[in-house]
Amino acid sequence: MYHFFVDKQNIDTVNNRVIIEGGDVNHIRNVLRMRPGEEISVGTGEDDNEYRCEIESLEEDRVTCILRFIKSSDVESPADIILFQGLPKADKMEMIIQKCVELGVAEIVPVSCERCIVKLDDKKADAKVKRWQGIAEAAAKQSKRAVIPGITMPLSMKDALKKASGMDIKIIPYELARGMEKTAEVFGKISGLKVENNTENKAENKSENNTERRPQIAVFIGPEGGFTEEEIKLAKECGVEPVSLGKRILRTETAGLAVISWIDFCLEVQ
Repeated sequence: MYHFFVDKQNIDTVNNRVIIEGGDVNHIRNVLRMRPGEEISVGTGEDDNEYRCEIESLEEDRVTCILRFIKSSDVESPADIILFQGLPKADKMEMIIQKCVELGVAEIVPVSCERCIVKLDDKKADAKVKRWQGIAEAAAKQSKRAVIPGITMPLSMKDALKKASGMDIKIIPYELARGMEKTAEVFGKISGLKVENNTENKAENKSENNTERRPQIAVFIGPEGGFTEEEIKLAKECGVEPVSLGKRILRTETAGLAVISWIDFCLEVQ
């Protein structure tokens, strides 16, 4: 079943109608060649609701759908995984965003590190982020995500560490980190986050905020050449735990995928 995103105001739960506009109209009409009566799923990209619809009519600038029912999506991770990615060369960032969105990240923060070859001024950064956000949305559609992960403007390492300061778990793969025993210890904490959030603290969180608090996991990945010793020192001072990813050195576009896959396993295996 095909999945699309619409603005909240385009979902009319009173009259049971959903309006799809923009680029998806051409995709539905002329690429997928869908017809009235076919079923699709729709989300707002901001919450866990999935809106099941039947196409009612196809016009030049809109697709009108009948809203059949609403259900809670179960595809999102029980924790928010925030990837702090050192800016890589060429178009590697596009692949990183696409694959990490498929794996379930909640947000991607480009980080300008000391060893980054790519340097973006404000104008270039704004254009890049808009393109990256489009890639994130396309990947969210393909993987039937309920939420579209956000791509922020690039931050310095110092500002990135500040953003991550209040997160529950903060890890940074580093080739000189201690062995896999330390890595296993850190990932054991991640497994415990789900249990704690879904049992002991669930009632407390709902009573305080009227919403369930989601654990946050920060993952710092260096650019080509990795992090400098000074950056690692600064990260450790901010409570970020260096971990090993094994005996082999991974590329920047591989390391994040490996870590997020491990985190997914820890969160979903229980």
